[in-house]
Amino acid sequence: MEWRAQALLIAVRPHGETAAIAEVFTEAHGRHAGVVRGGAGRRMAPLLQPGAELDVTWRARLEGQIGTFAVEPVRGRAGAVMGDRAALAGLSAVCALLAHVLPDRAPHPRLWAASRTLLDALEGVPDWPAAYLRWELGLLDEMGYGLDLSRCAVTGTRSGLAFVSPRTGRAVSAAGAGDWADRLLPLPPCLLGLAEARGEQLLTGLALTGYFLERHFAPEGAAPLPPARDRLVAALARRVRASSPPPAGSVPGA
Repeated sequence: MEWRAQALLIAVRPHGETAAIAEVFTEAHGRHAGVVRGGAGRRMAPLLQPGAELDVTWRARLEGQIGTFAVEPVRGRAGAVMGDRAALAGLSAVCALLAHVLPDRAPHPRLWAASRTLLDALEGVPDWPAAYLRWELGLLDEMGYGLDLSRCAVTGTRSGLAFVSPRTGRAVSAAGAGDWADRLLPLPPCLLGLAEARGEQLLTGLALTGYFLERHFAPEGAAPLPPARDRLVAALARRVRASSPPPAGSVPGA
């Protein structure tokens, strides 16, 4: 058994004294693991960093075996974002979530393309946090848990959408929510294309996608979501606070 593909490295761990087990995400073969001989050695280890783009050839005697990877580096990304703590946290979150939620060996070509585009954006596109939020929405959709934000689940209207049902993931208008509003999740206008995904709206959007990621991929009793996502949200919250104007009447430095 053998195939060759462009791959995103999403996780790597030592295997024995000098080898490593790499998990990659490819367009046609999905999340796939394999042993990289020498992957923990001095020459290869610096190249096997999550987020790196690789040319991999997978070989095994039988389809069900873990097999081995022959690896050629195409593009490293960790070094390009090392000077930006939030972007580095974003890279880690993307890779960790893919490793956590993707089923083994199931192709998801749209998600693969979107993930590659997002990792490229982390290297210098100023609005990458908004792209990351859209990526999480796409991740939920690709895994079969997409949110329906097209119309109110109660009234059917397309206007005045302000909440999301935590049970169904469907939008609810302010009028349709009624006395149940305090039991629903806030829906920021940025997810409806009515505002930019910045500041508190960005954080509200991430709280919404985070709720459904945890519900579907980290239910009670199962492994929690990767800590890398919490670190990203914390980094973006610090950025929002740092850029927010001080409250009216406050004394600078007080």
